[in-house]
Amino acid sequence: MTPDLAAAERLRDAFFALPPGDPSAAARLRADLEGAEPHVALAVEGLSVSFHPTARHHQVSFVDEALVDAPWRGRFARPSGDAPHLLAAFVDPRELSLRTYENIVPLDRLFEGEPLDLALADRARLGDDRDVHAYTFALQASDAARAALSRLDALDLYATPRNAASRGGQRYVFHAAPLAEALTAAVRQALPKALAKGFSHVNPVFRCNRFEPGDADFHAHVDTPYRDAARGHASRYTLLVYLTGGRAAPALRIEDAVAVEAIAPFTCVLFHQRHEHAGAAFVDGRKVFLRTELVFEEPAVEEAPDIAALFAKACWYEGESLFAPELAREAADAFDRVAAAHWQGLAAGPAAEAFVHKRFRGVHYLANGYDFWFPRGALPLEACAAVTLLDVLNAKVGGTPFRALCTAETVRVSGPDELEARLAPHAAPPAEAPFAPLNKDALFPAPEAVDDRLCCPFHCFPGFEAVRCAEIVDLFARTQRFARRRIDPAPVLAMGQEIFLDPSRFRVGPGRIDVLGPQPLAPVNFAACWNAGGSPDNYVDVDLTLEAHHLLVPPILYRQTERSVHLMFDLFRNGWMVRHEAVEVPVPRIGVLGPEEAEETGATPWFDAVPPAAVRPAADADLPWWGDGALVAELFGQGERR
Repeated sequence: MTPDLAAAERLRDAFFALPPGDPSAAARLRADLEGAEPHVALAVEGLSVSFHPTARHHQVSFVDEALVDAPWRGRFARPSGDAPHLLAAFVDPRELSLRTYENIVPLDRLFEGEPLDLALADRARLGDDRDVHAYTFALQASDAARAALSRLDALDLYATPRNAASRGGQRYVFHAAPLAEALTAAVRQALPKALAKGFSHVNPVFRCNRFEPGDADFHAHVDTPYRDAARGHASRYTLLVYLTGGRAAPALRIEDAVAVEAIAPFTCVLFHQRHEHAGAAFVDGRKVFLRTELVFEEPAVEEAPDIAALFAKACWYEGESLFAPELAREAADAFDRVAAAHWQGLAAGPAAEAFVHKRFRGVHYLANGYDFWFPRGALPLEACAAVTLLDVLNAKVGGTPFRALCTAETVRVSGPDELEARLAPHAAPPAEAPFAPLNKDALFPAPEAVDDRLCCPFHCFPGFEAVRCAEIVDLFARTQRFARRRIDPAPVLAMGQEIFLDPSRFRVGPGRIDVLGPQPLAPVNFAACWNAGGSPDNYVDVDLTLEAHHLLVPPILYRQTERSVHLMFDLFRNGWMVRHEAVEVPVPRIGVLGPEEAEETGATPWFDAVPPAAVRPAADADLPWWGDGALVAELFGQGERR
């Protein structure tokens, strides 16, 4: 049930008043949340968020207040006085996808206007092994800069990492371009000449890690390098910035060649990302350090499809582990193997691999995030590809994340024969196809014949018919074209819980399926004695709303045997930039209403329902008398792409 506002605020306050380490208090709150739904669910970057916890919205995510509708900002808790722009929102973990698993907290504002003149001094090489590239520096900073850095710990945005079994302590991830720019200048001045060639910048995405005495170690691992193929960038070195000092045995180990037992506050450590390293909590106080990386120009990088495939599996395992905890270990192991493989080649994996056996609307398939196996004959190839896309992207269908529409069981499989044997009992097509046919033309019926005598409500009262008024019909036709441009290119559409597939948007070739993306928008034109009775936009209403899934993704590779269809899908292949955008598209109709109602209410239902336009009015735009702005400019061909 949806709580009233006062009850919702009590749930919010009870969550933040929970005593740490008190399981009984947490259990009481969980009981209070049983059946609770959001008082209001707001859309923030594709996620449905609530200002208070509910039975489903129970994971905290920190968001910039600018992303939340102004009337509701005051209902959200603000976790820190030092970062008042941050709101604590509650999300449904089932909705998380590759783009949102990690909550990257926006902290650029924390450093804006701060004197961030930083320098790295007293460079010293760590260890005697010349094959180990590791250095230490003293971070020189003003008192104000040190205070700004120290506030990162005081914000208390930490959470236990999902791979807590292999890394102790707590952490959060944040973005701070001003801090990265200041560190970039400092690093550029301090790098040894042998390392400086091709250095571009410090990554503005940081991890803030905190360990208390007695916390478990951060086990030996290799950092996964960052890569941006479009810009020709890749990271090579990890940069650690210790905000506190202390001792451990050792506090930092790099390979078997370096063991640092004492670290002073505001020490920086730099080492090549191919090196395995580990760390332990300080024994004499809190250990807080930032982790980022140095990004270099890397125009020529050898593609390694096997590494990319394993990375796709690791990301998918991590998302699935939110509801199948046994996959957390699989995700951590896969990430470790990927990180090491960038420098040493891919090591052999386990003989039996983890798959998830899923059932979606009568369709059975086995998946690991890269490989998707279907029984042959159960679905057409286009439908197999659609299931694969919906699964990897965890796309919402009628507001419900795809993951929640499936039943799932984790299994271990040794090879293709065993995969096919598991699928064999489910080879028959489902009783009802999971994707319904949709006649897109039927959504856009031709308007009625225009009566040229009906110029406007003022002059034609009381016999004015909006559906036959030339100016309204013209606007109606434009809104239809607007909607069609967004609906026609979509390979997957949803109307409530019903999913529609457009096979023509899936181009099947030998061994690969291309998902065709949206086509460029075509421009349109305009022309217009309205003195009363409203204006044309008052008469265009919403008939129904479709959710159009616009997909720009790499090709999906496939193989077929007599018993199975094996799809291979990698979002990160060959540096592809990936976009999945679900856009609500209101289908227009001409509303039947009296001129007095149109004029008095001024309601413009279709215009109010349309998402913000991706154009801006042209500088010399000639717009109709009754409207302005980006949407009207697009309808009348007077817009420029943003």
